[in-house]
Amino acid sequence: MNGLSYTLEELLQTMERYGITRGFLLSPPLQGTVALPNDKIIALCARSGGMLAPVVTVEPTAKDVKAAVKLAEENKKEVKGFKVRLGYVKASAESPVFSGLYDYAESERLPVLFHTGDTASSVGDLSRSHPLTLDGLANKREGLTMVLCHFGNPWFEDVAELIYKHPNVYADISGLITGSKGYAEKYVEWLAKKISEAIYFAGGAEKVIFGTDYPVTKHSDALDLVRRLDVEEPDKGKILWRNAERVFGI
Repeated sequence: MNGLSYTLEELLQTMERYGITRGFLLSPPLQGTVALPNDKIIALCARSGGMLAPVVTVEPTAKDVKAAVKLAEENKKEVKGFKVRLGYVKASAESPVFSGLYDYAESERLPVLFHTGDTASSVGDLSRSHPLTLDGLANKREGLTMVLCHFGNPWFEDVAELIYKHPNVYADISGLITGSKGYAEKYVEWLAKKISEAIYFAGGAEKVIFGTDYPVTKHSDALDLVRRLDVEEPDKGKILWRNAERVFGI
């Protein structure tokens, strides 16, 4: 994907090249491949020399939720959050099956990341991945830190409202650039405009977090997107590292 080999060594070398000292690693299933189990992700992070911290991917079954919580508890110093793949799984954010996960995440002050917006699969369920489906959960669980991955693309305005409305809701800019395609340059310009406008609406960049979704988006492209934002330089610093440091405790 994107001409990348998708290896731990390549990821660490790329991070070093761009001066990125910390990052998160997770393993959502990829079409046509077998995803690495969460314990393997933790093992890979242990080989990163402190550069990577694991985020545990949680599937919507009682067994998987229980296993995810148990794994996080056993690796409390390493695990920095959880990920729920809305739109790819047959469950919504408010499905009762996730209650135990949210209880644990709140008690340990661990963020829960949610896939939002467009899905990489044509059979993805947009009615479950639309960012506004998370408004109800944010209302009910004000102590749960929520990160809306991919800024809900293409529903940037809806995410802008959510991060403005809810003190506990954040958004990341990962996975927005997926290689060259028609109107690629115009598309990146559009992304920069939409994210900048969302920051204007929210009144600042305190709720926006950098990400790549490697290998979906190259680090160089993600960093270029931040450079293109029409916001003040201190806000770019918040996006690139200060917000993640505060939200994830790294």
